[in-house]
Amino acid sequence: MNLRRTLNSTLRKTTGLELRQALAQPESPASKKPPEKKAEAPSRPKPVAFRPPTDPEVDRLLKQPVFIMSPVRSGSTLLRVLLNGHSQLHSPHELHIRRLTVGHSTQLAKRSMEELDLDSADLEHLLWDRVMHREVVKSGKEFIVEKTPSNAFAWKRIAACWPDARFVFLLRHPVSIARSWYEADTEKRTPESAAEDALRYMKAVERARKGLSGHTVRYEELTADPEDSIQQICAFLGVKFEQDMLSYGPRGDEDLKKGLGDWRDKIRSGSVQPGRELPTAEEIPAVLREISESWGYLDERADAKSE
Repeated sequence: MNLRRTLNSTLRKTTGLELRQALAQPESPASKKPPEKKAEAPSRPKPVAFRPPTDPEVDRLLKQPVFIMSPVRSGSTLLRVLLNGHSQLHSPHELHIRRLTVGHSTQLAKRSMEELDLDSADLEHLLWDRVMHREVVKSGKEFIVEKTPSNAFAWKRIAACWPDARFVFLLRHPVSIARSWYEADTEKRTPESAAEDALRYMKAVERARKGLSGHTVRYEELTADPEDSIQQICAFLGVKFEQDMLSYGPRGDEDLKKGLGDWRDKIRSGSVQPGRELPTAEEIPAVLREISESWGYLDERADAKSE
């Protein structure tokens, strides 16, 4: 006992521990809970430096691809199925090519590609071109029409990747876009958040319209007079209008998939359906007024009201 007291006294003076504490077994690493990590907000990908192909004839298999630049919920799936009815135009579901990336697993691989004057962006462009060329060859047609809405955020890179690309800009009343975007997923969005999110796409399309040459079509015109709208697009693309384009036929799950385009009953019907009634000027929220005016919809409602 005296020895224990002596040891405890010494331990307290040197370490502040009692003998029983000093002799106790340490906790095993498995029994300790790791510290909780705070959730980090997802970071945006860093901008990628890109350049046009050195020799398009060598570096590109695809010729004159067509890109529909449009916001979400603007009728791009309707437009693509109508164009896909042409004997020379192949318009598949959204391809999301800009999300296909290429990397180097070793420094030697990177050095090897650099000796070929190919950086990561060049390699990605080769991949994008090969995927789309494969798709159009499989279809047996001549030109591909790609309609992924997020392409509008990468319009500069797409134009650099394919110097001979052609662009069709599809517009719709901003309020109709926002309402349709909200209705597509009411559990995840509020009407306000849907308007703000859809506005990002609208602004991207507007930047593309200012930076590129192309043909503009409005959803309201497409649904009111599809023949005239499609004839104008065909003239722009240099292909002959074909009457069969207007009857694209009923579509099932194999062709219309959520996340790769519109999938709802209206597009499945197989024929062009009337668009929803245009909102009044009073129904345009403040967040959408500027883009509505830029696209001419605010003026249209004001003119209609004065008549």
